[in-house]
Amino acid sequence: MMMQDELETGYDFSGVRALVVGLAREGTSLARFLAEHHAQVVATDVKPVEALTDSLAALDGLPITFALGGHPLGLLDKIDIVFVSPGVPLEIPLVEEAHRRHIPLSSETRLFARLCPALVVGITGSSGKTTTTTLVGRMLQEAGRPTWVGGNIGQPLIGSLEEIKPAEVVVLELSSFQLDLFGPQPEVESRVAGHPVETVFDPSGWSPEISAILNITPNHLDRHVTMEAYAAAKANVLAYGQPGDIAVLNRDDPLTRELGQHVRQELLWFSLEGEVDRGAYLRGDQLVLRLSDREKVVCRTGELKLLGKHNVANMLAACAISAAAGATVEVLRDVATSFSAVKHRLEHVREWHGVQWYNDSIATAPERTTAALNAFRAPIVLLAGGRDKKLPWDEMAALTWRRAKHAILFGEAAGHIKEALERTAPAAGEGGAKTTIHDAGTLEQAVDLAAKVAQRGDVVLLSPGGTSFDAYQDYEERGEHFRQLVEALE
Repeated sequence: MMMQDELETGYDFSGVRALVVGLAREGTSLARFLAEHHAQVVATDVKPVEALTDSLAALDGLPITFALGGHPLGLLDKIDIVFVSPGVPLEIPLVEEAHRRHIPLSSETRLFARLCPALVVGITGSSGKTTTTTLVGRMLQEAGRPTWVGGNIGQPLIGSLEEIKPAEVVVLELSSFQLDLFGPQPEVESRVAGHPVETVFDPSGWSPEISAILNITPNHLDRHVTMEAYAAAKANVLAYGQPGDIAVLNRDDPLTRELGQHVRQELLWFSLEGEVDRGAYLRGDQLVLRLSDREKVVCRTGELKLLGKHNVANMLAACAISAAAGATVEVLRDVATSFSAVKHRLEHVREWHGVQWYNDSIATAPERTTAALNAFRAPIVLLAGGRDKKLPWDEMAALTWRRAKHAILFGEAAGHIKEALERTAPAAGEGGAKTTIHDAGTLEQAVDLAAKVAQRGDVVLLSPGGTSFDAYQDYEERGEHFRQLVEALE
């Protein structure tokens, strides 16, 4: 058990009174980091003690005060800075009251970015973030650059901060929730100036040295409510860039194309639909990189192991980002032609009785399910459901009629998907319906039913379109359960 006189001392936050709101993965790592570096830490979560066993065990022995089972406003009375975890809405009374009192609002990601000595690459988008971030990490590692990958994937990097060297590079996947707090907070400047809190907070906004937005399409509207608010959060990744920084944007996406007209950074594009002056694009079946008035072919689409046109776009984005960070075309080619799916992203689980089973649990929005349906030519048995995010289902439903033999629905969103399928059903004159709709209840029941209806040559595809929170902690837990169920088939 670690005692206070044994704590690490690479940073000294003595005198800083910090409130950490939310004890999921990031909040727990942040609370540990702050306490180990002499901040006075209070940690709060709406969950009761019995629901936070793992988090509390990870913080055992540290000088942290806990307020569990709710967020009393009195916690703010002796606090200098509030760190909000990504899963905590900024509209809760505690956070709104902190804002009213001009108490600085920060997060694990914002603090890490402020303190990180290395080059930071920040990648966001409505879809493709994890695959692209993983690709960029792999490309830079292959290029010989010591590379850290984190943010919205893997373990929070705040605990590794003292190991990261200036000559290295950090690649962060950034969600809209993480980016919400990247903007400036000028109203707190007088409160921060000359106070120990300066060691952990800068009131100005921040963007990574290399920023990328892959796309902006409807997502997380259950949290952001409007597309304007969601797009604004995404735009924070490049809104505070400086001359000499680099922005990589999708020229095929209307919202990112518009953002490109206003950036101060050096601009690189990627595109599936046409040539770009600087960046990466698809020419026929060639992935082409064009920089400094020179262009080189990275590889051909037929050499990629990743499935789907959306993954060609992800690869183009990764090539542009990695080249901006110094990777050569030879390295890009080696990774592009050898990289296979990331876990839970069109991941092949097994072949069973001539049927191919794929895990795309990361598909937590209908748009992602649409991309997955377009990735296969074989007949599909689709497993869709989870929890609805107040996103439109009709486009996915219409494609399901054309691409899937069976649609097996499970979880809270099953009714929404079924209604969308009924709205978009093809008329008799259009050839009639070819998709059979099934209600399964749970994922386990969906897998059992899929095993019964799938035939040799089919693809069984878990691509839910909804979040996992109706039954699982996250999409990874849902994907692991799916894998276990499929591997148990006899």
